[in-house]
Amino acid sequence: MHATVPPQVEYELTDLGRSLTGLVKGLADWSLAHRPQIEAARREWDAKADMPS
Repeated sequence: MHATVPPQVEYELTDLGRSLTGLVKGLADWSLAHRPQIEAARREWDAKADMPS
């Protein structure tokens, strides 16, 4: 924390937190690469959910 007005705080990942960055980036990359399929699956799900039983 810095003695400023307004108060200011700097955050930093721990080594444990940094160890997740590759995995999170991999998930983000996968989701971007499969975005069209994900969107199509969502549309299909929504269409089925809107159908009367």
